[in-house]
Amino acid sequence: MKYVSIENVEPGQYLGKTVYSSNGTVMLSAGVQLTVFMINTLNRIGVTMLYIQDPDFEDVEPEDILSEATKQAVIQEMNDAFSAIRSGKEWSTKKVNVSVDRILEDVMNGKETLVQLTDIRTGDNAQYVHAVNVCLMSTLIGINMGLNYGQLKDLAIGALLHDIGKISTADTSRQQDILKSHHTWAGFEILKNKREFSLMVAHVALQHHERVNGTGMPRSLSAEEIHLYAKIVAVANTYDNLVNDFNGARMLPHEACEKMMAMSGTELDHEVLVEFNRIISVYPNGTAVRLSTKETGVVVRQHRGLPGRPVVRLVKESGRDLDVKEVDLARHTTVFIDAVMA
Repeated sequence: MKYVSIENVEPGQYLGKTVYSSNGTVMLSAGVQLTVFMINTLNRIGVTMLYIQDPDFEDVEPEDILSEATKQAVIQEMNDAFSAIRSGKEWSTKKVNVSVDRILEDVMNGKETLVQLTDIRTGDNAQYVHAVNVCLMSTLIGINMGLNYGQLKDLAIGALLHDIGKISTADTSRQQDILKSHHTWAGFEILKNKREFSLMVAHVALQHHERVNGTGMPRSLSAEEIHLYAKIVAVANTYDNLVNDFNGARMLPHEACEKMMAMSGTELDHEVLVEFNRIISVYPNGTAVRLSTKETGVVVRQHRGLPGRPVVRLVKESGRDLDVKEVDLARHTTVFIDAVMA
């Protein structure tokens, strides 16, 4: 498969990865042959990138830590909880706990795999995919920082629900009060009364927009005043927002990582950023790249601990045949990725 911009997708190509709706149901299944109508619809609902089947790269798969079953179930459960909040109804903390248990199980089984955020996002499912991504990255960072299972669960719940304060409610008077404050306060107010959750979960929602230099929101906390869980979620949240900006300013993964390193010690915690860079894939599988040798190819495999040095497959026409070779950038140390081909 190749990971390509929606602008470069052509009718007749086959979808490589399933597209889900906001309630976790299948919108388009992997393997479907794309039509002009389908491509235009995907473009209209906010899809920017797609996995497309390609015979030269049919063995290339995104290395997903979370299974499709887990993602589908968690998105559906998040949709149910958020819909209940919008309607002013009680929502199930038990379902959230089940969702987090699913995520933690998959993460524990795949913690050696680098994170590749390549789920197909639409305007409809974006908030749920964002929540799952932030939860996934936060949990992996937490593992690297030595948190035990109980701590990881509190961190994961806080990460999954960090933006819960953005949800509109059916209670008009309460909504007006929320609009007067930062959404972090709203999230704190919603979560602090859920006795099934640790109070740390509510503080993640409250503090995830604080900055270590004291310039954040809503209380301008700095350094050690900010809880570690909130510092972790701040890093994961920043990255996912940078690479999936629906306002047209989205960055490529390596660009986002460079920008975040420039924020180290000022806006984002340096120690958390170090661990973040150990778990993220800078060039996800299927990404088309140009090497410093001026050759173009597709990333096919990753190296744990060397996110900027993947294996790149080069395919060239040689008469009637194809000349295929792979360049392992971990071994070819004088060759580097010069650019990502959109």
